[in-house]
Amino acid sequence: MFMILSITVFGFFIGWWWFHLDCDFETYLALKFGRSIDSLNGKIIWITGASSGIGEGLAYNLASVGCKLILSATNESKLRDVAKRCVEIGRYSENDVLVLPFNITDTDCHQQMLDKVLQHFNKLDILVNNAGRSQRASFLEIEPEVDKQLFDINVFGLVNLTRVVLRYFLEYNPDGQFGVTSSTAGLLGVPYSASYTGSKHALHGYFECLRTELGRRKISITIFCVGPVFSNLLEKAFTGEPGKLVGGKQPAESKQKLSAKRCSYLMAIALANHIDQSWISLQPILTFHYFAVYFPQLFRKIFPYFYDEKRSQEFRDG
Repeated sequence: MFMILSITVFGFFIGWWWFHLDCDFETYLALKFGRSIDSLNGKIIWITGASSGIGEGLAYNLASVGCKLILSATNESKLRDVAKRCVEIGRYSENDVLVLPFNITDTDCHQQMLDKVLQHFNKLDILVNNAGRSQRASFLEIEPEVDKQLFDINVFGLVNLTRVVLRYFLEYNPDGQFGVTSSTAGLLGVPYSASYTGSKHALHGYFECLRTELGRRKISITIFCVGPVFSNLLEKAFTGEPGKLVGGKQPAESKQKLSAKRCSYLMAIALANHIDQSWISLQPILTFHYFAVYFPQLFRKIFPYFYDEKRSQEFRDG
């Protein structure tokens, strides 16, 4: 009787813990027992897509532990607001935060942007590739131009900037690090976002290839597979038609979405602990990650039964 009761209590505890888990087991262990984000103190970190959402949240988390930051996006006004807040949080001078606006798709300017970073700080430790756009459209609705535009932003721009920075790391900073913001869509086929899903799968292909090519070098890559998060991505999300955006404001609150603050904190933990791939999401999306990776055949059979277009929108848009 005592044994049955003990097993029941233990099972209840494990179920409760799993239900409230918002990251994969390796990230959870790093959160509880690994290096804290304080270990990033003094690091010079370049964040693209830093004007809002998890990029903005990551900037604040890193500023709180004394990181020197380069903030990039296309909206200079918002970047300056973020930079001002970072200075307040970090209690350091304005020179410790460099606002560097540019369009990630303008690959011709990437070397020039890196040169500006090095002129200002004389060094770069970490590049966080966070720029990107989302999408809401069925497979049949998507025109080829939308595929191209999304890949230019989500893949080709990030990959080219990585190549530029990689050359610098190989010659001047052998301990450099890359952070890459991917998505649940990088692990499984998220419905009604085919171009977006394809772009995130492509990111995994590029960066896993780079990881292998780097071999035993100390340059590390951390890929963040992020589930639904509170952000303004919906406002500028692509549809299936070129030039047409989803629009609309992010709902005030939702049980299916992780806060940008919490998500970016877990990203910082993953960076500090050099985790290869970090899954960050609330349940049940986090469980989907595990089934998609470890039980793919079973996952493909059961997933369509409870993830139709309506439920997909509920999970992703709140």
